[in-house]
Amino acid sequence: MKTTPNSFQKTIHCFLMLQPVSAVLAIILYRLDTLILKISNGKHTMAELVGLPMIQLTTTGAKTGETRTMPLVSLFDGEKIALIGSNFGRKNNPGWYYNLKKYPRCTALFNGYTRTYLARETQDEEREKYWNMAVAIYKGYELYRIRAAHRQIPVIILEPEK
Repeated sequence: MKTTPNSFQKTIHCFLMLQPVSAVLAIILYRLDTLILKISNGKHTMAELVGLPMIQLTTTGAKTGETRTMPLVSLFDGEKIALIGSNFGRKNNPGWYYNLKKYPRCTALFNGYTRTYLARETQDEEREKYWNMAVAIYKGYELYRIRAAHRQIPVIILEPEK
């Protein structure tokens, strides 16, 4: 599955990546996506409306052990799915990152299908490959990297469980 934002969507991206806007999105986007998913019977999210590919990722909470489901921008590479832990350039990595580090087995729902995956963090050339793919669909990741200069933004690969 490959998604390339159109010109209109790229214009919206320029607005969304502004620091005050992304600061607000970091707080409300999860709730907004949850509402849109509910209204659309699980078919759409806000990010999809602006041309970003999405999955619904279900993880096990690192602290609670409870199941957590969240919509995430994703990159598809054959059967693999890449996730960028930018957290909008905020101070800490996103919660789902810590969940996957402790419990790498997860599920992803997209195109109406759910599949089980094992997560692992990328390094070096592999990380660069997926980082470049991410920046190609959303330039805001570069701004997030600058804002989060105190940490390396993690790039996680989900590989289908055999």
